[in-house]
Amino acid sequence: MERIGVGFSGGMAPPDIVECVRLAEELGYESAWVAEGHGGDQFAILTACAVATSRIKLGTSITSVFVRTAPTIAMAAATVDHFSNGRFILGLGTSHKVQVEPEHGLEFTRPVARLRECVDVVRGIVRDGDIRHRGEIYNIERFDLWFEPVRRQMPIYVAAVRPRMLEICGEISDGAILTWCTLERAADSARHVAEGAERAGRNPQDVDVATLLACAVSEDRDAARDELRRYIASYVWRFPRYRRLVAEAGFAEETEAVAQAWREGRTEDALALAPAGLVDSVALAGSPEECRERLRQYREAGINLPIISPRASGPNAKARAMEVIRACAPA
Repeated sequence: MERIGVGFSGGMAPPDIVECVRLAEELGYESAWVAEGHGGDQFAILTACAVATSRIKLGTSITSVFVRTAPTIAMAAATVDHFSNGRFILGLGTSHKVQVEPEHGLEFTRPVARLRECVDVVRGIVRDGDIRHRGEIYNIERFDLWFEPVRRQMPIYVAAVRPRMLEICGEISDGAILTWCTLERAADSARHVAEGAERAGRNPQDVDVATLLACAVSEDRDAARDELRRYIASYVWRFPRYRRLVAEAGFAEETEAVAQAWREGRTEDALALAPAGLVDSVALAGSPEECRERLRQYREAGINLPIISPRASGPNAKARAMEVIRACAPA
């Protein structure tokens, strides 16, 4: 069976996400992932998913290393792993300065060092149940875990966009989580992950390469694109990291026009300026057959685990998300 995951980034009530994950399990999806943002506590939602399912793997995509302490992350991860009987995957990332500072009131400094140390601390707590750590970021006199984890080792995936972080994924993680990944960038990203693994003396095949793919399904391809335009335009405006990625993919003028319109408060103009080619380059939009063909192309390009992400919100969000899940279900 083809490997495929499904990801959720808000827009639905937490119980609706649980129902969607139950459907995904029934249809043979390998994994379900919940983002950290404004859509509810990801660990709480995943715990609810854990008790409502029995086979599907459950992951965070991603947990920010800035807004929770490393011991808190370790406890939360071990707790979901307990309720899921060893089905949890911890996805970690640095998030973005434009989120960490204005939304959480924290200073966004030394993200790579913080990520590396967080991985070490989490692994140490889960493995040993007790840790003392003195590093560049964390100085932990002692932290001990007061329950026995289901597993003393759990998979840790790391979010990456640029080559340096992709290679770090290869060095320290069990998997890389990409996003806004064009087909053309997929092969290059997989190569950087493999280079990092080899440099660390690891087998590149031991490092999974996954990517989140926003997805909308409709027999009318333009209607599917329209469903994703607001998401794409808002990300182009808010996140310089993704704006740069899309610009490098050949949409420099378009992304700048979208960002400028959004900055000036011309939201509808910004949506209109997100061309079909831009939507098609970073997302899946079209009929079920067109979306499945695009998934096949990503797999051929080096993505081991494509993760479709319905961007549904509003009164009919659950129904639309379930439509996407059914349309892209593994063969």
